[in-house]
Amino acid sequence: MNPYLVLALMSMLPVSELRGGIIYAAAHGLPFLPSYLVAVAANFLPVCFLILFSKRLLSWLSTLPRVGGFFQRYLARANEKARNIGKYELLGLCLFVAIPLPATGAWTGSVVAAILQLRLRPAALAVFCGICISGVIMGVVCYGISGLASLL
Repeated sequence: MNPYLVLALMSMLPVSELRGGIIYAAAHGLPFLPSYLVAVAANFLPVCFLILFSKRLLSWLSTLPRVGGFFQRYLARANEKARNIGKYELLGLCLFVAIPLPATGAWTGSVVAAILQLRLRPAALAVFCGICISGVIMGVVCYGISGLASLL
């Protein structure tokens, strides 16, 4: 299978997102810049859809008998994260997505934007900026500063 296709698919998944994609790219010897661009684009693909529909979808899923508890916990966690973002919503959303820690990526950031009822364009832009920053952080971690400096 084409490694860039695997990279794109990994970057779109809610668990691995761009972080897992960049790790995969570095582990398979793919050059940083094209890997970064593929990972950012793929990670951003579901964002607008998620901002528009995630709150309704998660609320509905939380009512299902077998999986409802999982989605109730996810919504509760996203609501807690939304409260922590506070007054500087868009900057907070960008930084939240940018921090490469578990449960802080574009998927959760998009759900948080939906819970905060942010307008689509500014929220999507904040998430996109966070994805870009996260990609650079992961690039430094996975490729090293010297590996990224060779791009200059």
